[in-house]
Amino acid sequence: MSRGEALNESYPAVPEAVPLARRALAAVAAAAGAAGDRLDEIRLAVSEALTNAVVHAYRGDEAGRLHVTAAVAADELWVLIGDDGRGLHAWNDSQGLGIGLSLISELTDDFSIVTRASGGTEVQMRFDLRTAVSKPCVVNREGRLARRPLRRDLASPR
Repeated sequence: MSRGEALNESYPAVPEAVPLARRALAAVAAAAGAAGDRLDEIRLAVSEALTNAVVHAYRGDEAGRLHVTAAVAADELWVLIGDDGRGLHAWNDSQGLGIGLSLISELTDDFSIVTRASGGTEVQMRFDLRTAVSKPCVVNREGRLARRPLRRDLASPR
């Protein structure tokens, strides 16, 4: 896929669709020049957004769809992951964003969560394809992100 082309697919909102959509989105990113750590960051962020939609958008046995759009413009990959589900509801203050959304926040250059005009929720993510996000992090036992100290180059003098 070259710059200027787009991915616009719909998948059933089931766990088996997550790897299919992730592969399609990673293929768009790789074709646009993402590689190495940046490609891994994109894979993880979109996987979290897709999984959130599968887990939270629909009740019980309610059938639903995931709407996946990706486009490259001006060295940026834009990914939109939407659903037609029950929408985003305010979290209890003690819960924060949750692990998935916290990871998305750390891995993207920008992201938004919006209510779709047709109903449901859409996660909008922007990735700068020229650089990898340089915010090393880990998730601690409480489910919160903690900064990981940068590894010292063992070959350099102290």
